[in-house]
Amino acid sequence: AKHLVPNKMRDFFCTINLDQEEVFRTQVVEKSLSPYFGEEFYFEIPRTFQWLSFYIYDKSVLQKDLRIGKVSIKKEDLCNYTGKENWFMLQPVDSNSEVQGKVHLELKLNELITDNGSVCQQLVVHIKECHGLPLINGQNCDPYATVSLVGPSRNDQKKTKVKKKTSNPQFNETFYFEVTRSSSYTKKSQFQVEEEDIEKLEVRVDLWNNGNLVQDVFLGEIKVPVKVLRNDSFQAWYLLQPRENGNKSSKTDDLGSLRLNICYTEDCVLPSEYYTSLRNLLLKSSDVQPISASAAYILSEVCRDKYDAILPLVRLLLHHHKLVPFVAAVAELDLKDTQEANTIFRGNSLATRCVDEMMKIVGKHYLKVTLKPVIDEICESPKPCEIDPIKLKEGENGENNMENLRYYVDKVFSEIVRSSISCPTLMCDVFYSLRHLAAKRFPNDPHVQYSAVSSFVFLRFFAVAVVSPHTFHLRPHHPDAQTSRTLTLISKAIQTLGSWGSLTKSKLSSFKETFMCEFFKAFQEEKFTESVKKFLDDVSSTESKEPSGLSEPVHLKEGEMYKRAQGRTRIGKKNFKKRWFCLTSREFTYHKQQDKEPIFTIPIKNILAVEKLDENSFNKKNMFQVLHGEKPLYIQANNCVEASEWIEALCRVTRCNQKRLSFYHPSAFLNGNWLCCKATLENTVGCARCTADVPADTQIEIDGDRETERIYSLFTINMSRLQKLEEACGSIAVYQGPRKEPDDYSNFTIEDSVATFHTLKQITDTVEKLNESHEKYRKKRSSSAKYGSE
Repeated sequence: AKHLVPNKMRDFFCTINLDQEEVFRTQVVEKSLSPYFGEEFYFEIPRTFQWLSFYIYDKSVLQKDLRIGKVSIKKEDLCNYTGKENWFMLQPVDSNSEVQGKVHLELKLNELITDNGSVCQQLVVHIKECHGLPLINGQNCDPYATVSLVGPSRNDQKKTKVKKKTSNPQFNETFYFEVTRSSSYTKKSQFQVEEEDIEKLEVRVDLWNNGNLVQDVFLGEIKVPVKVLRNDSFQAWYLLQPRENGNKSSKTDDLGSLRLNICYTEDCVLPSEYYTSLRNLLLKSSDVQPISASAAYILSEVCRDKYDAILPLVRLLLHHHKLVPFVAAVAELDLKDTQEANTIFRGNSLATRCVDEMMKIVGKHYLKVTLKPVIDEICESPKPCEIDPIKLKEGENGENNMENLRYYVDKVFSEIVRSSISCPTLMCDVFYSLRHLAAKRFPNDPHVQYSAVSSFVFLRFFAVAVVSPHTFHLRPHHPDAQTSRTLTLISKAIQTLGSWGSLTKSKLSSFKETFMCEFFKAFQEEKFTESVKKFLDDVSSTESKEPSGLSEPVHLKEGEMYKRAQGRTRIGKKNFKKRWFCLTSREFTYHKQQDKEPIFTIPIKNILAVEKLDENSFNKKNMFQVLHGEKPLYIQANNCVEASEWIEALCRVTRCNQKRLSFYHPSAFLNGNWLCCKATLENTVGCARCTADVPADTQIEIDGDRETERIYSLFTINMSRLQKLEEACGSIAVYQGPRKEPDDYSNFTIEDSVATFHTLKQITDTVEKLNESHEKYRKKRSSSAKYGSE
């Protein structure tokens, strides 16, 4: 952010909100007017929403944190900003514009004949329920609604009862309003009042939070013109809207601005059978000769940003166990253009990017178990490690700092070279392929087989994770400036040590900085080279590695949530307590505070199901339940994204449990019966089918259809480039002579124009069929949608 008000140095932080629900917050940046947050958040959106908002707060120690301003982007507009950095002006935070949720209404116009024989219209408004209203001060609200019939000369208002402590109130109240038609509609009415024009009447429903002793808080409104009703009964869900003057403010002050880079994707995924042709075309890519004529390779060629194509492609090939042969094929093509052994796999080619993405997806747990403990130590109790004489602070000792850095580098290096037993089999298979391809390409260089592997596992995996631990989920936030500098120095050292296994003799003169040259004199020992060599041998071997029975459990997720007390309090009511939860590959525990001994432990093998819990059980949002041998453990997460992530993590680690349940109770057992099915026995079999009762791969959770849909979208967006590639194949096939000048086609890799043209025809035919299926779905959806519905 920059130029924030008030114009004095303050402590700022930023939150990310789905409508009014905070889902993430950055660290506090102290004493700044232009704070740099530098944090990345990636998340699946688990519910419908209207606005993605960013709030800047002024941190206060004694009082409530002050909201300085906000950036709100409507869901429909997110596609305009995706993939680009933009500066957004901060807008004032106005209570009339802070809305969230939807309301379910049924409206009807009845014709009535009055005592004197004239015809009048009666409007019936049935307000059924609301869903997803915001929390007020962290608590469920006490909502009520006002229903008004508004026109040029009238404003009749009626009010529902207040519903206590709920975000999803069930009102089920009906209100009646008398409406008259204009004189042109029927014979002259006997009414003495002036006739109203029905064209100008509208129904307005306002939602409020009952403040009791303080002012009521506006929650949103909707307006429906009476003219749309005609004589039909009409019902729909309406998204609550801000007041018309909600975003207008008397303040014209510049509150500052916020720089954001948003990447938003939304896909409409059809049933699986629609994707069979495209999926098969992509999956047989590794068998196509040459590989540059395959559908997967063509996808990377036509996308302007290769990264857009690589993530869904890698995930799809991973899901169907086709990634290793594809990576081997594209790596072989890469090696054809590599002239020197010391530049092997150093560029950003399709092969290197595929391996990068594979390591991020498959190696997530490997990184945690290898690096998290030592990264936590560096970040939580940092020692000064600056060894550049120019950057030394006053009073710092360069020798001491060098000793501190050596201690950290030694510790990180030791953890890495000892970790081969934990390296995922898939990574080992890929490294094995790369190693043998490199040795075949440069048969006279005995070290190239090691540099082929170290260029990935050290330079593009461990070194990158060390320098930015927050992006690999090793730390919750971006580290501060001093810690970042320490991590950068450690990362440089790890890159250098990792590449030594591939060099005959290290050349200290190759360092640009003399202080790094001095630092590495301590590592001039044969044992470091041998350790790297042995590690690279281990991780590029296809021999099956038996996991050690004594190996440390993998740390998967931790955080603060609320759990319902297992026992009864003195009053007899069960209450909710804040606890620190920790999930590893062996057990699920909660603690009174972080770093304290666990109060309660559930072994992973004992978990029978993990499911959402209906809000009406305890009138609390974002709840889920962990079913195990004893009574269910009821937990409330802080927001919808966090709840979704915990459920996914718990489901993933327990899906191979033998005794998983197939049925569960969506609500709680209270006052002698289950709220969902009214059964009176606590051990009654569940009344709803579990959402995840089929064992699956515990390492990675991939939806193949969703990835195929993303790839279809990319082909659709880049159809013009597909056509250019088709033209290029045609012109090459006809004219075999040398090219006289570079043209639009020179950027494409075309080894076999006939084979490439054949694949292109298959892609365009498949995409056209999917276009038709999507169009049918869109027409069906638009014809069934009602005015006002979502």
